Amino acid sequence: MVDRTPLVGRGAELDRLDAVIGAVVGGAEGEAPGVVDLTGPAGMGKSRLITEVCRRARARGLTVLRGRATEYERHIPFSLFTDAFADLDPEAAGAQEADPAVAPVLYGTTAAPTPAGGTPAGRPTPDAAPDRRPTPDADAAHGPSPDPDADAAPDGWPVPDGRQVPTGGPGPHTGSETLGGTEGPVDRFAVHRAAARLLTALARGLGDGGRRGLLIALDDLHWADPASLELLDHLVRHPPRGPVLLVVARRDRQTSASLAAALTRGVDTGAVQRLDLGPLAERTCVEQLAPELPPARAGRLYAASGGNPLYFLTLLQGQAAGPAVPAGGLTALLLDELTPLTTAQRRTAEAVAVLGDQATAPVLAQTAEVSGPGLLDAHLAALAGRDLLRPGPGASWSLRHPVLRTVVYENTEPRRRTGLHRRAAAALAAAGAAAAVRAHHVERALTGWDPRAADALLEAAGQAETTAPASCAHWLGVVLGILPDTPEHLARRHGLQLRRARALGACGGLRASRDLLTSLIAQVDGTDPDDGLRAAAVTLCASMERHLGRYGEAVALLRRELARRPAPRPADALALGLELGSCAPHVLSYEEVREDVLRAYGLALRLRNEPAAAGALTTAALGETYGGDPARARRLADRAAARIDALADRELVDVCEPLARLAWTEFYLDRYPEAERHADRGLALARRVGPPHLLPHLLVCKAVVHMNTCRLESALELAEEAENIARGIGSDELLGLVLGNKAQVLIPSLPPGDPAPLALAEEAVALSGVRSSWWASLGWCVLSYAALYTGDHQRARSAMLRAGRGPELTGLQPSMRPLFLEALVNAAVAAGDLQEAESWAARAAEDAEHLGLAAQHASALRSAAALRAARGEPKAAADLYVRAATVAARAGAVLWEAQALLMAAPLTAQSGGSRRASTLWHRGRRLAETGGARLLTGLADLFPPTPPAPTRPLLPHLTPREREIAALVTEGLTTPAIAARLYLSPRTVDTHLSHIFRKTGVTSRAALAALTVRSAPAP
Repeated sequence: MVDRTPLVGRGAELDRLDAVIGAVVGGAEGEAPGVVDLTGPAGMGKSRLITEVCRRARARGLTVLRGRATEYERHIPFSLFTDAFADLDPEAAGAQEADPAVAPVLYGTTAAPTPAGGTPAGRPTPDAAPDRRPTPDADAAHGPSPDPDADAAPDGWPVPDGRQVPTGGPGPHTGSETLGGTEGPVDRFAVHRAAARLLTALARGLGDGGRRGLLIALDDLHWADPASLELLDHLVRHPPRGPVLLVVARRDRQTSASLAAALTRGVDTGAVQRLDLGPLAERTCVEQLAPELPPARAGRLYAASGGNPLYFLTLLQGQAAGPAVPAGGLTALLLDELTPLTTAQRRTAEAVAVLGDQATAPVLAQTAEVSGPGLLDAHLAALAGRDLLRPGPGASWSLRHPVLRTVVYENTEPRRRTGLHRRAAAALAAAGAAAAVRAHHVERALTGWDPRAADALLEAAGQAETTAPASCAHWLGVVLGILPDTPEHLARRHGLQLRRARALGACGGLRASRDLLTSLIAQVDGTDPDDGLRAAAVTLCASMERHLGRYGEAVALLRRELARRPAPRPADALALGLELGSCAPHVLSYEEVREDVLRAYGLALRLRNEPAAAGALTTAALGETYGGDPARARRLADRAAARIDALADRELVDVCEPLARLAWTEFYLDRYPEAERHADRGLALARRVGPPHLLPHLLVCKAVVHMNTCRLESALELAEEAENIARGIGSDELLGLVLGNKAQVLIPSLPPGDPAPLALAEEAVALSGVRSSWWASLGWCVLSYAALYTGDHQRARSAMLRAGRGPELTGLQPSMRPLFLEALVNAAVAAGDLQEAESWAARAAEDAEHLGLAAQHASALRSAAALRAARGEPKAAADLYVRAATVAARAGAVLWEAQALLMAAPLTAQSGGSRRASTLWHRGRRLAETGGARLLTGLADLFPPTPPAPTRPLLPHLTPREREIAALVTEGLTTPAIAARLYLSPRTVDTHLSHIFRKTGVTSRAALAALTVRSAPAP
């Protein structure tokens, strides 16, 4: 479509856009932002600028796709991208159909469109009725837990006999369909990845005539549907691999906070370049848009328009009515343009406003009720002649500007507008349009309860359930809003409420889901022995509470339900018991729920529900691991892994959370290959069908495995993907966990002194607030390490004590406590308090001996080595570091092996073993460099085995005051002594020291002293 509006001014913006396009054309897309963000009020010329950018990009050989969001279709999933891909060469689109995940962005549905009159694919049942499976007697829910035919294992857990036990069977009510095989419905994260692959393929020459490079322009982003915004956020965080440029335009004041935050994060990282369009200069506006108008009148028009080109042009067109500016503003001016129209022409314009992008001639004829031959063409020609309508892609029509569409739509008589929507829904159904497109008009045409309309809305909800859960929740909410509140509809209402709560949770609305479930639970008494809906609602509500960090509320809800009379059905009691076990050890010690988990396991065996039995074992294994009983945890983990590995994917669909728990358990037990294998399987399931809030857990688990095994580049990629998903979930607790672990990965990934890990750890603990849960404690532990590596030993100590809830450290994870104590040892050494360091090191050794875990043993050895080094015993310290490296290597913890070797090297050299020191240094540095551990390579380069004579000062960037403080540190003065010598406050001295550590890359006073001596000029 050719935009008839002249492009006025914007030379500076065009120059910047030309430069970005040039970088893409030249193959230097990594040197330019992947997204350009155009912002400005309505009518400021964003769309016209996009038109010019598209023209220039196409002239330079790029494939160009252009999509536009619309004001009244905000719940049609992926409509913004579907509109853009409508411009795609059909041959290129057809080449992508082999990937079913790309269908939602190509066609707006989960499959290629069916022929007109065909049956839409994927029609779900109208509502989600609860499971009604035959179950054993309800008394089994609270009977003795062990299987009567099972032997007792040493840890008290029953072991089934050798008989073949069928898998599956009655299980917790989920309200979701069980898959018939390993293939499941496409989820929205798969759609994101498929869309990125599609953009990459198009950019590499599979699109418009083999052109290389792609520009995709997305207009009116402030009206985009949630699914499109999620996809855009993914593309900002994970740019397609290839010469791809996205140009987006939006009204800043109408942009949602989440979208604005995502684009701002992109600006901060350099992935997004922002261009703010302001008012045009008066001279530019008048000379180019109204050269024939008398200067005085033109000046009045400019003043009335405020420099907005759309308003100025509309005022200019209204000059035929007289020189005065209408008092009604822009709306009055636009309505004046409709005054000369005939009734039939106006109704045609109103039909175009109602239909939006679907305003093709056949659909328009039915919607506007134009039946005479040639009449519609005449109306369209008349409206186009007045520049009210303009032709669009696919033989469609649109009003000249979105503002004009808003005016026409809002000023259509309400009853007539309802009729237009009703006829539009019928016309689109006859044309085979996607369910979501029809549902939009069905919703707008509703005046009360209509079973056929409800079916259409539920069909749209079913198609959007996995790819666009926000739209699914919206359509279900519409149906609930019109469903009669009568006894005959009560069961259906409850089923729809449960289904909507699940959709809300899936799209990040955890609080809204929890609130809806709380209301549902209050409505359902659960007295019907065959009705598992109440228990399903309680289980899901407790899960929402748990993921919101409200562990106490979740536990109380579950215990109250388990104690109800009559007792829950066995299958329901099983689901409730498993969820109760999942709340430990966040708010309870595992000992408090061990019997509940054991009972759930016994129920699973009776019900022959193998997935649930595996889930109970993983819950128990993780609980015992956290509590510091690795021997018992290993036995349980072995049994859990054996059961899970024997299950097919389809049997794990509804309970893939056990894979996350098993992977974490194996990580804590130093079983890195097993942890990664189970995390990978969990990711494959969760990405396809599982709840999205599990993805961050699995991604972070795999990330820390990669970190410990020194694969830091991939670890960071995994952590960033986890952050991407967690920010959309809506749980501060989950996001805090992800950010804390990402900060943990960043520490060894970045050069010494980089403040980024500390900033991220601070955000993580801020999200945890005053909570003292397991994950909140981990955030404070990471903050301690981040502070230590930026040279702030005082903050490192206080953060770790905060994590441990005081000097007794009862808040620290027992199975990880030696590693956390290492931070306290190093902080005490840095502060010169060797007595405190010795007490922490002794405790670390005692805990490590009890645990028998290699990674924790290596950490305790490093603590002892740091203490010996501080006491001036370099040989003993070096030997301990070498032992730590050996133990870490045995566990496969390559990162810690490299660190220990590099710590041992200078101490070995200091004690006279220069050749051995060189061997240790080269091996440690090679491991660190191969794994991308820039912290370790940076520290290694500060202390090479044979340091060369300095040819230039090593402290070139320090201020005079910082040099003075560094010199006093070399003399051995403490912070208070330096403050007294220089007449400064101790806090000011510590601030200067933090700056010195950051600039020099060292992390301790001893290292700073050594560096200062080396930088001194030779005598």
